[in-house]
Amino acid sequence: MITLTLQTRVVASPDVVHRELDGEAVLLDLGTGMYFGLDEVGTRVWSCLGEATDLARVHQALLDEYDVAPDRLEADLIGIVTELADRGLVRVVHASP
Repeated sequence: MITLTLQTRVVASPDVVHRELDGEAVLLDLGTGMYFGLDEVGTRVWSCLGEATDLARVHQALLDEYDVAPDRLEADLIGIVTELADRGLVRVVHASP
């Protein structure tokens, strides 16, 4: 199991499609047929993952948008990305040792 840090880079799995509905997103893993829902903040994280080179940039983008303590945001971000990775919805393409 890989430990994610802010230096980790992840990308969406090629088998995942998503749709946004009313500020929330639904992810569908075409390989398994499983759906996964994201709330408004999770949807913003998903969007940032497609734009950023690493989780540090996602972290900074979210800090700029939300009134949250940096440590709390880091823990929450690592938590959601870990869950996405565990479900096969994102793949780690680079991780620091």
